[in-house]
Amino acid sequence: MGSADLVAQRERSLLTPAVRGDRAQLEALLHPEFEEVGASGRRWTRAQIIDDLVAAPSLDGLEISELTSRALSADVVLVTYTSRRGGVTARRSSIWVRSDHGWVVRFHQGTPANRGRRRSPRSPPSIA
Repeated sequence: MGSADLVAQRERSLLTPAVRGDRAQLEALLHPEFEEVGASGRRWTRAQIIDDLVAAPSLDGLEISELTSRALSADVVLVTYTSRRGGVTARRSSIWVRSDHGWVVRFHQGTPANRGRRRSPRSPPSIA
């Protein structure tokens, strides 16, 4: 399995309740300097994401499509996809980097794709 395929598999795992609810797995998959800019525009730190995901790991009704992963270099992979949940569509991207402990996500961003619809600033994080 190539790096881009392995990273895509890890990205998908971050969308499962089993991984989202497991602090140790999240700590292993999120870079120590991880940050997210959610579709709401809110910035999240690694500690905030881990705490919030462990507290509420379910993503009932989440659909993802168009997931692609592309190696940008030997140690960097970009993952992009579209998510849909509760009538809200977002375009998402994650940057994964190879570390001494394997592939970890360094940055994630969600950009709203629904025109005229806004998410609440307190909407739960999406991560990845």
